Amino acid sequence: MTPASTPAALNARRREIELDRLAGGETVDVLVVGGGVTGAGIALDAAARGLSVALVEAHDLAFGTSRWSSKLVHGGLRYLAKGDVALARESAVERGVLMTRTAPHLTRPMAQLFPCYDVPGGRARRALVAAGLHAGDALRRLAGTPSAVLPRPRSVPAPEALALVPGLARPGLRGGLLSFDGALTDDARLVVALARTAAAFGARVLTRLRALDADGRRVRARDEVTGHEVELRARQVVNATGVWAGELAPSVRLAPSRGSHLVLDTHATGLGDTAVLAPVPGETNRFVFLLPQPDGRTYLGLTDEPLPGPVPDVPDVPPSDVDFLLEVASTVLARPLTERDVLGRFAGLRPLLEGTGRSADLSREHAVLTGESGVITVVGGKLTTYRKMAEDAVDTAVAAAGLRVGPCRTSRLPLVGAAPRAALSTVEAPERLVARYGTEAPRVAALGEVDPALAAPLFPGCPVTAAEVVWAVRHEGALDAADVLDRRTRLGLVLADRAVAEDTVRDLVERARAGLAVP
Repeated sequence: MTPASTPAALNARRREIELDRLAGGETVDVLVVGGGVTGAGIALDAAARGLSVALVEAHDLAFGTSRWSSKLVHGGLRYLAKGDVALARESAVERGVLMTRTAPHLTRPMAQLFPCYDVPGGRARRALVAAGLHAGDALRRLAGTPSAVLPRPRSVPAPEALALVPGLARPGLRGGLLSFDGALTDDARLVVALARTAAAFGARVLTRLRALDADGRRVRARDEVTGHEVELRARQVVNATGVWAGELAPSVRLAPSRGSHLVLDTHATGLGDTAVLAPVPGETNRFVFLLPQPDGRTYLGLTDEPLPGPVPDVPDVPPSDVDFLLEVASTVLARPLTERDVLGRFAGLRPLLEGTGRSADLSREHAVLTGESGVITVVGGKLTTYRKMAEDAVDTAVAAAGLRVGPCRTSRLPLVGAAPRAALSTVEAPERLVARYGTEAPRVAALGEVDPALAAPLFPGCPVTAAEVVWAVRHEGALDAADVLDRRTRLGLVLADRAVAEDTVRDLVERARAGLAVP
């Protein structure tokens, strides 16, 4: 079996073959519309139960909201502060599933410091945060996540706080509260891993296939590669298009919320490996996060603002969000941040159910709705709880279509590349590759061993190699340079890096698609 034909491989050739079969009249049990984390999770859940599955996505895997998160796998502390114990517990359980069983290779513990200052109200806020952290730790224990994965929270003195975060503002610093939460290597890579694992179970994963209209048994779609329209048939159609759900299910009423982030240089900002929580003035339980990433960047986020009007494919970050994030983060840093520190920016849209009050106060619970046309729609929720959302959606689809299958398996089903943390530490490949590809890292590295040109970085100082571009095309469903830059490697988050790498990546994609760059 060649590398391009392994069961989990997604590529242009497989897309062509599977689209021809579906367009030719083949009926699947479940047809999922939407290639984000929810849609990919549904495809995996259904395929793992033995159902025949197709997933169609208008753009690319993780094109929409799923690539614009804070990259956190969080335990629901904010929900706990609002009194929603059930949602907080669900989040803690799903965090544990990801970090200990299904995706240890794509997750890591992230230390988070809440710096404490000698300011009016400082002691009361510290006591409130400490109580929340210990309540969150109780949820961690209840979820069965060991302290070896997520250590217990504790207080730290000022010298230790400065050792963890050298760039903290020093006047009035009394120490801090140190806690741990889960973080993703990258949210888009989680979606790709879900889709590839679903493909290994036989799911057809078809990007660049735009759903034009649908009912419970069929989807009319346009192939964005050829322009041809096709009709796809299924025993049940599931709409997992997030903030765009209303386009296929007009009765679904959403209140999209914009979450903006800025990309900074970690060293220039004065951070280390520890994240920092900066309290939002005038708010009791709302913070801005400075989240260091393994690639030397830091994400500063996030906002929570309503988005009226039509939903764009790629939302903008308005100047007001930039000003807000820089201003709040600067309250805990020795050197105030300015727009000159901003290397990139991105915003995601939360598919929140309509309600009253501020966007920040709307429920993060998910809902599975069945419309008059028979289309099942899943909306709401959070990236961390995608697996439970998928389980509920598939249960509903199975009941609606009268399908006979067993229960959900995904809570113990490792994604492609996954292994226990102890085993990952023994994988013979560079640590950075292991964090992105898990047990597949040696295969990625091997491309560069066979062809030394592929071992070279895309440009001086860039951590991404040419081999990773080839792998993305042959195994991860990347069809063009944008797929590689913006969703497989995330170089596109910094426009300067994107500009330098774009021509090289485009050439590598063309060669890989032609079969010239793979031994």
